[in-house]
Amino acid sequence: MWSIMSEPYGGSMPLEEIGWLRRGACRSSDPDLFFPLAPSPLQEARAKAVCASCQVLEECRAYALRAGEPDGIWGGLTPQERRRSRFPAGWRDSAAS
Repeated sequence: MWSIMSEPYGGSMPLEEIGWLRRGACRSSDPDLFFPLAPSPLQEARAKAVCASCQVLEECRAYALRAGEPDGIWGGLTPQERRRSRFPAGWRDSAAS
């Protein structure tokens, strides 16, 4: 995601993140694949296929979860999948007891 991240995020990504970002399988992909205006199952599958072969998948996923990235496919996860990962089913139930 190097091409995606270098400009739109305006350098707001911490410097320690840039090292793994440069090694991402997505660095030469079209940003629209990972940040589509109108997501579709085919687009999601294509983006996840790029992520599946990526050597920095874990770093990317960890960053997205840590930073609370609201958009795009990061580390092979959609925004909905990241939310479920951060807030698993029933998390409110255990807090209420």
